[in-house]
Amino acid sequence: MEEPKVGIVMGSDSDWPLVQKACQTLDKFGVAYEKRVISAHRTPDAALEYSRTAEGRGIKVIIAAAGGAAHLGGVLAAGTVLPVIGIPVAGGALNGLDALYATVQMPGGVPVATVALGSAGPVNAALLAVQILGTADAALREKFREHKRELAEKVAAANARIQDA
Repeated sequence: MEEPKVGIVMGSDSDWPLVQKACQTLDKFGVAYEKRVISAHRTPDAALEYSRTAEGRGIKVIIAAAGGAAHLGGVLAAGTVLPVIGIPVAGGALNGLDALYATVQMPGGVPVATVALGSAGPVNAALLAVQILGTADAALREKFREHKRELAEKVAAANARIQDA
């Protein structure tokens, strides 16, 4: 079995239905990953331990999905030099706005790339991880090029349908 290159961490197992979309996207590209439930607030030592040891386990990119206060991406980024991609999870009293702000408003020096709320977020997080990994992997970069061609073909087909309507 291939060594995981992407670490996917979610703050709660309730995030799993959304995070599965990231896993499915990585599967499409043949990128191995590991997945964990670790809370920035309920298990902060575990979160830091995970990020501190990720590089030694062969992880190249970390994806962090969290709702509410959503400090998971920042806590993981604090413990590693690896790129961290945050997925703000919608829900709660502010319907994800708090998660978005917590993920995107990182202090200088501790970057967390942030993707969209909703179902596009996990897909885009996985695609960004593929792009990052592709900088050192020509075959993966070519798979991403093919993905972009497929997107363009879908748009062209949609345009043709509209023109014929």
